[in-house]
Amino acid sequence: MTDTDRPDERPRLVRGAASAWIAEPTGAAALLLAAGAALIVGLVVADVQAVLRLDHAVATHLHAAALENPGLTRTSRIVTDWVVDPWTMRLLLAGAVVWLWQRRQRLIALWAACTSAAEWALRSVLRWAVGRDRPEWERPVDSAEFAAMPSGHAMTAAATCVLLLWLARATGLPTGPVRLGTVLAVAAVAAACFTRIFLGVHWLTDTLAGTLLGTALAAGAAATWSTVSPCSRKAARTGSAPSADGPGQGLPRRRSDRDRKGTSGSDI
Repeated sequence: MTDTDRPDERPRLVRGAASAWIAEPTGAAALLLAAGAALIVGLVVADVQAVLRLDHAVATHLHAAALENPGLTRTSRIVTDWVVDPWTMRLLLAGAVVWLWQRRQRLIALWAACTSAAEWALRSVLRWAVGRDRPEWERPVDSAEFAAMPSGHAMTAAATCVLLLWLARATGLPTGPVRLGTVLAVAAVAAACFTRIFLGVHWLTDTLAGTLLGTALAAGAAATWSTVSPCSRKAARTGSAPSADGPGQGLPRRRSDRDRKGTSGSDI
């Protein structure tokens, strides 16, 4: 019987994995972001009037601007329907998953795909549970169905962008493209939030909750991968750097100082 098969060892292993997860920067960030999202949802569910008044004021102001600027309204509809639409985001992530699969980094590809599916499921459950009504206008400029909180556009854009940035770093893409991707990711999430409020189909807190939840879910998935994936556990046992996938399929291990000294012919 191995140590992991002993009943008294399992709680210790679980506690160790939880501590390692929280110790990850992405794990701690996920907890903070999820707490912020829970606070926003709780304030809305509790009908805190200050929050509801802020939502109404922002929505009314932006809806008036949408009526006064039809050109900007048309542009916003193009952006929300094609650029930052949840299906556009999922197609981007699907492209990354296919690319990783072809590189034989299949575990991390499946992990990213499952995280995206979890985001869709969580959003659907929360919308059903909260059941918040969308804004209603005498002269609507756009329409949307189902409950309002959290915003699907904001949540999917945030989760997808964070996942793509994490995959870019995990697979060792150059720093330049990663930085450019970070700028584009921030712009995409901001555009998703703004256009949904501007077009009068979401409240401000809907988009804030969606952004925080999507980011928290993706960050939590990254932290979980770093702590419980097979390649991470193997790296923890051997002391080597973890790869993005299984043996021989990730990044080459960085040479240690002793390796460099041995090859240079001097071991001071």
